[in-house]
Amino acid sequence: MSDIIRLLPDHVANQIAAGEVVQRPASAVKELLENSVDAGATDITLVLKDAGRTLIQVTDNGQGMSPTDARLSFERHATSKIRSADDLSAVRTKGFRGEALASIAAVAQVELKTRRPEDELGTRILIEGSRVKSQETVACATGSVLSVRSLFYNVPARRQFLKSDPIELKHAIEEFHRVALAHPDIAFDLFHNDQEVHRLPVANLRQRITHLFGRKYDERLVPVSEATGIVGVEGFICKPEFARRTRGEQYFFVNGRYIRSGYLEHAVRRAYDELVQRDHHPGWFLLLHIDPAFIDINIHPTKTEIKFRDDRAVYAILHAAARRALGRHSITPSLDFEPEPALLAMSGVDTAPVPATGNAGANWRPRDLPRQTIPAGWQRLFDLPDDAPQRSGADPEASPTDTVGGQHVLPMRETMDLGARPVFQLHGRYILAQLRSGFVVIDQRRAQERIVYERSMRSLEKGQGPSQAQLFPVSIGLNAADHALLTGILPELGALGFRLEPLSGRSFAVNGLPAESGDGDPQQLVEQLLEQVKNESGALRSERHATIARGMARSMVRNEGRQWSATEMHDLIDRLFACGMPYTTPGGKPVLITWSLQELDERFDR
Repeated sequence: MSDIIRLLPDHVANQIAAGEVVQRPASAVKELLENSVDAGATDITLVLKDAGRTLIQVTDNGQGMSPTDARLSFERHATSKIRSADDLSAVRTKGFRGEALASIAAVAQVELKTRRPEDELGTRILIEGSRVKSQETVACATGSVLSVRSLFYNVPARRQFLKSDPIELKHAIEEFHRVALAHPDIAFDLFHNDQEVHRLPVANLRQRITHLFGRKYDERLVPVSEATGIVGVEGFICKPEFARRTRGEQYFFVNGRYIRSGYLEHAVRRAYDELVQRDHHPGWFLLLHIDPAFIDINIHPTKTEIKFRDDRAVYAILHAAARRALGRHSITPSLDFEPEPALLAMSGVDTAPVPATGNAGANWRPRDLPRQTIPAGWQRLFDLPDDAPQRSGADPEASPTDTVGGQHVLPMRETMDLGARPVFQLHGRYILAQLRSGFVVIDQRRAQERIVYERSMRSLEKGQGPSQAQLFPVSIGLNAADHALLTGILPELGALGFRLEPLSGRSFAVNGLPAESGDGDPQQLVEQLLEQVKNESGALRSERHATIARGMARSMVRNEGRQWSATEMHDLIDRLFACGMPYTTPGGKPVLITWSLQELDERFDR
């Protein structure tokens, strides 16, 4: 029997390696920009066409390469960053594996023009699918120009898995932001389809943030500065009042390298305890400086993961630095004092302490009670008169065991006069309503989410929704990533009732809003909706519609704490139970909880 194990050809091995290093155009953008930074460039230009599918070109004024180095740079594990394994404990450059250019050249058509300052002429190399097509001497400027064309041209399956151009452009812009934020001392330019997206001059970090995300960020930033023998922390965190419901701009950089770390994120989030709501996320731009010998970045080819030798110390220092920055700028929580016990006694309110929801030692919590299933004929739950009129169009002779979707349900009954059902609002957050067999507690916010979500899904399916014209159109400016995302979902927003007109630059005129938006701030509404759909990854239209509808639902919810009238509460209940799935939010969280009289009797030992 002949041998069956054999070595793979280099071009096949490179294509396999490219699967880890180059996952989408944004991956190539990251690697090429970081190579230019490592080359000592002070001016870097990124040019994209069709979100990087057709062209990714990076031009820099770095140190360039000799003809030999230019050729070797496309070989696997060829690098100028390290010489031995011992150098891994002192890495300060972005790259060191020597895999990026080889992986990119394996799945694209790559052209490199490069020249060192001391050379009169430069070198031009053309590579397709890891095979060198030509190498020649040319006249070119100092530095390097690397062009990546037709990414994944020889891997059709990978190319088919790419998302739409607006989504891929959003990811590419995010990678550009990460490199530009880590190096404000370098000038960066970004062009897409011959249009300028960013022109970033040399600046400090605060200026770089405002250049990328808008002048509005200048008032949001709180400076952080802490120097210790273990780690130095500098940068900015955002004021608590600007926290968002979804993750906004949250950036960690270690020695100039962007990283992701849930551990460090928890350290910063703890500094905001009692300053932001649990479902809100503050922003931060934090640069950590640490001896390379105390970290390990050789974990994943993308080098966005990191391990610290003393992670507890780094956690404590980062938390203290953020907490001190908030305290130094007099950003303290407001205390909500309970009324005097004597006043509570006079009003008949029970002053016994209520166990905290998150306390594992609490003896009892309402959510611990078993939940009852609410039948489709929800009106029968309420204590209505027996002679209540039937809903229009319903069969008055319908059997109590009618079948809907294969399940036995009670027949629908027409809602009686609003005053016939007693309701009560609790702490501006919950609605209590009496049932025939007990009572129900409805979460106002989640109920509104469900109602708006289903209404938005219907509008998206029909392709049109009610809109109210703005008497005075409002102009909103967006950063590059948000502009690309908004452009990609304009048809869906039109179906929801938004009337947006593109203006010059990265601005839109808001000529109309969804009818149910009321007198809400147009810019705030659009920004909140974009925040909700930023992490959208669905390729199918139904997935996109569901994501946008969820974002719409969370953006349109009215603030809690306002006292509602009985009419408003009854209206919310009626609209909630008119939904196809009134029991959970689009994210799967419960909207309502019911208690029966039997459960109450058991609690009171009756």
